[in-house]
Amino acid sequence: MTKLTRRDVLAGASALGLAGLAPRGASASGSMTAAIYPGTWEEAYRAVVAPALKKASGVDVAFDSLFAVDQVAKVRAARGVPPFDCFVLDPGPAAAARAAGLFEPVDSSKLTNAPKVPAGLITRDGVTCNAQVVGIAYNPKKFPTAPKSWTDLFQSPFVERLGLTGFQTTFGTVSLIEMCKAFGGSEANMEPIFTELKKAVSKVAAVAAPAAMPGLFQQGQIDVMYTNTNTVAILKGRGVDIAFAAPASGAITFQTTLHIVKGAENVANAHKYIDVAISAEVQNALQRSPYNMIPINKDVTYVDTLDIKSIDELAKMVTHDWTRINPQRAAWIERFNKEITK
Repeated sequence: MTKLTRRDVLAGASALGLAGLAPRGASASGSMTAAIYPGTWEEAYRAVVAPALKKASGVDVAFDSLFAVDQVAKVRAARGVPPFDCFVLDPGPAAAARAAGLFEPVDSSKLTNAPKVPAGLITRDGVTCNAQVVGIAYNPKKFPTAPKSWTDLFQSPFVERLGLTGFQTTFGTVSLIEMCKAFGGSEANMEPIFTELKKAVSKVAAVAAPAAMPGLFQQGQIDVMYTNTNTVAILKGRGVDIAFAAPASGAITFQTTLHIVKGAENVANAHKYIDVAISAEVQNALQRSPYNMIPINKDVTYVDTLDIKSIDELAKMVTHDWTRINPQRAAWIERFNKEITK
């Protein structure tokens, strides 16, 4: 069987008058397509990364706005004709994509900024572009004393103002795992957290989708939630009364990574895109308001608006093994939706 390239697909679409239905900007020598998270990430990469890439290499990047799990699903469904050249993924979807063989190797010799990235953050098939830190967000005007542990969230006065969300996102998954551990459970035994969630669900202020949580907090419908520092900084920048607290067991960290899609036509341009994304200039811009992303380039000095002060703090935070989490996550999502979201 002859394998069609994206260029063949585009040519056929054009001949049928259907070119507008095919991905744009991915076949020309000076262009590429990258998947990007909707919302702040898309805004940041359009405003900062795209112009920097054009200036540095003359490459135009088109963005495909997709959540991580949807990126992986879209590439799987494409069956060897990649819809974009680069992924941006959190650890869970990245592990799933790796297991499915969806990554091209990354040639670090083509990344001029590779020496500026801490050891271990560039692997054979991915490059960390930003770090995320997860913990507890609360309204300091409503609670002069911050919650000190994950178990505090299930007690008064916090539980009555708590916003619950499930396992659909990385931050939700890792938060609930750490809550489970605080109640004596583990990744292999999530029963304790489901027991506590069932007790709390009639008391909490809201149970909602992850994307709804910042809005609920801003509107004052909830005053406590588990989230990342990026969300806290964005809300603080809007004038919302919000503060970040690291639980006694430690804040959680995970990395967001860029990967080249297996079979990508624009591998050279994808390397240029990744290289620009980890450059000091871009990383410095992305850490500032309104984006508030935690940089990983060692030449960047952290701004005061971030809830951590240096990249060295990340090494002391809680991390997770997603090869163990991924096989169970779908069942956790289904159970949360069935037993907690009603």
